[in-house]
Amino acid sequence: MSEVSIPSAYAMHNPTIQALHKLGGSGTNAEIHDEVAAILSLTDEQIQKPYKEGSNRKKFYERLAWVKYRLKRYGLLQNSSRGVWALTEEGLATTQVDGKEVERVAYEMLKQEKLEKSDAQTADSEEDLLEADESSRDEVWREKLYGVLLEMDPIAFERLCQRILRESGFTKVEVTQASHDGGIDGKGILQVNDFLTFRVVFQCKRYNGTVGPDVVQRLRGAMPGSADRGLIVTTGHFTQGAVREATHEDKVPIELVDSEDLINKLKDLGLGVSTEMVEKVTVDPDFFNNI
Repeated sequence: MSEVSIPSAYAMHNPTIQALHKLGGSGTNAEIHDEVAAILSLTDEQIQKPYKEGSNRKKFYERLAWVKYRLKRYGLLQNSSRGVWALTEEGLATTQVDGKEVERVAYEMLKQEKLEKSDAQTADSEEDLLEADESSRDEVWREKLYGVLLEMDPIAFERLCQRILRESGFTKVEVTQASHDGGIDGKGILQVNDFLTFRVVFQCKRYNGTVGPDVVQRLRGAMPGSADRGLIVTTGHFTQGAVREATHEDKVPIELVDSEDLINKLKDLGLGVSTEMVEKVTVDPDFFNNI
């Protein structure tokens, strides 16, 4: 069996810029992932290739994350705390870049920052710099949380999804009896505003792997006529076929929440994840010299 390969980071810079232009200048991580994958004509097998054996991280997503990070340092992208990336004024005027030049500039900037933080420590390679960077450290807690989610009892995972929905604005959230769910794990009502509500049925899939269009089709087939839309929450990843099936314009929409979305939501809601702010103390020598 031949080795599954994906494009290099150099080959992803221009597709990423192109994707953001197609999205109107800004996009979420998921939207950018889908657009770049389409531009590069990647298969599900390529998209789902693990970063390394046994890891939940996917090489395509990891590589694309670094591409966005470097394009940001190059001055073409900016991002918000809500995970939305946008083209800067310079980025809006740019359609093509030299990938190697972007890599060189980003690396030199990161190296300089590292040297400024510690004159006594010299980084020998880009890998050393990346491991010390905040983005790399961010993956440690994500991997740990992912492992905890995979070890949860399936019923407990359903209760977790129930809690997440309640914390996200759903009311009357119920988990159905496992023996009678017909592919549906629960239901609830999303109060969008004072005038609009949606009746939602959901399914929770706790496993490490891909979720294909058949899962979306089965949920849609099990939905009662009173349901306005469906929701699938998984610790896995959705194939492109699943995304297409879920967003089919002539069928009841199915919202998809994969492992990345789930981990981000748990962090945002503070459910089982706590964030500590690091205090930064700066000494002003001039104060003491001029006292």
